[in-house]
Amino acid sequence: THVSATGDIGFFKILSESAIASGVRRIESVAGKASEDYVSSCETIINAAAEMLKTSPSDISTRISALNEDKKRLEKELSDLRKKIASGGATGNDDVKEISGIKYIGKFIDNMPAKELKGMADELKKKIGSGVVAVVTANEGKASLVVGVTDDLKEKISAVELVKVGSAAVGGQGGGGRPDMAQAGGPNGADGAKAVKAIEEQLAKAV
Repeated sequence: THVSATGDIGFFKILSESAIASGVRRIESVAGKASEDYVSSCETIINAAAEMLKTSPSDISTRISALNEDKKRLEKELSDLRKKIASGGATGNDDVKEISGIKYIGKFIDNMPAKELKGMADELKKKIGSGVVAVVTANEGKASLVVGVTDDLKEKISAVELVKVGSAAVGGQGGGGRPDMAQAGGPNGADGAKAVKAIEEQLAKAV
């Protein structure tokens, strides 16, 4: 449209392309001196990244893949370690309470990733064999909680009903899940210990 031949454009670098309407696509690019400057800046960034990663520019992707694998492995090891530390004493008298003959473990663990709460609850359920467990954490001021009920008790004790009470204690509303495992949250992470206590009191009423 604007040149007599593509050679008039010179060096041409496509930056992106996208759909703007049915059957219509938009190409964003730079040409001439601008494209040369762009490629030069990219080369500078690549070389800096290679230096930081202590590798050559051609091996950057391989190095990043290796680092990602190491990160996943370390995150799993850290998660397993947190579970062991948090549940290590769960079979002792200081951790397990009996409420009308039903075992209860309630824990508030600050700064534990919310995604790990279900795994923690499962570990605690295995340790007590029969009973109810509640795990609450706080991250960036917000609370997350999970309640687990062992299979032999889920017909008469609902994890969903218990987690709703815990959620209310931290300023949340409701919660959801199954009779044996439910989760919820709330804006008041500082009240995490209150949620553990509220669940305990509700369990005493339920049995």
